[in-house]
Amino acid sequence: MSNPVLDELDRSIVHALHIDGRASFSRIASVLGVSDQTVARRYRRLRSAGSLRVIGLPNARRLGWVEWFVRVQVTPDAAVPVADALARRPDTSWVCLTSGGTQICCVTRVRSSHERDALLLGQLPRTPRVTGVTAHCLLRIFAGGPSGWHGRADSLTPEQVSALAPEPPGERQGRVALQDGDERILAALARDGRTTYPDLSKATGWSEMTAKRRVAQLRRCGALFFDVDIDPLLLGAETLAILWLTVDPARMRSTAEAIAAHPEVPFAAATTGPTNLLVFAACRDVDSLYDFLERGIGNLPGIRQLESAPVIRNSKRVGETQAPGSQ
Repeated sequence: MSNPVLDELDRSIVHALHIDGRASFSRIASVLGVSDQTVARRYRRLRSAGSLRVIGLPNARRLGWVEWFVRVQVTPDAAVPVADALARRPDTSWVCLTSGGTQICCVTRVRSSHERDALLLGQLPRTPRVTGVTAHCLLRIFAGGPSGWHGRADSLTPEQVSALAPEPPGERQGRVALQDGDERILAALARDGRTTYPDLSKATGWSEMTAKRRVAQLRRCGALFFDVDIDPLLLGAETLAILWLTVDPARMRSTAEAIAAHPEVPFAAATTGPTNLLVFAACRDVDSLYDFLERGIGNLPGIRQLESAPVIRNSKRVGETQAPGSQ
């Protein structure tokens, strides 16, 4: 695309998909006051360019899984191959290479202690040219995941948001157990969150009606959510950074919620480890990153220490890596 930044209609479509990733083009078009064909054409143009896609993801907390933030130290010649190998795993997100070129950061979700140990104690430490691995459990997510990134969703009026909003998840009552066929549904939606019900029927061997009903059930119980995977450059964010903060425990919630409310923050979570708050920041440029550190974070009480590292290469944002399609 000649202009790397989204225009207002594109941003409205992104906002609509942020509200309901499976909303039909006709429904979005009706709310935006444009034609179905216009919405479909805009979406497919961004999708085919690999700049935007909708993905369906499991909510790890509702399924009883645990998410970890992993920092992998490697030799410079191994950084890109190891990062790309991690990106190909279906259980990873936010795989990136930070400044210096020898540290890979990613988020991974594990279903059991066996899966955790296999990755953190087995596969990664034995990978050639990996010189160190540290892992920090995500205790509470304040931005990202099911809540999404509010910085990409700022175009629609409250009335338009209400018209597009899907039925909210029901009251949480214990963990959700996956049923036969759910794994195939989740795998298909991780590749493309707008996969049609006929295609989901083929993937599961169920009827279209059964596939549709099960997707609705998984959404309703909070086990499945839809996210928008978008290139931050399209939102005008050219500078990405990871921040590690040490916050007084008594001020953790208020600090995390204040930081998560900033449009520059696609992800924020409380973690275990020597630092206890992890933040991903997406800013317009280095000056904007400085302003965010000074004004967005610097004035908050309770922050004792801050470490930051610019992201120099993204191997994966969310969901699975694959060649873009045309859905």
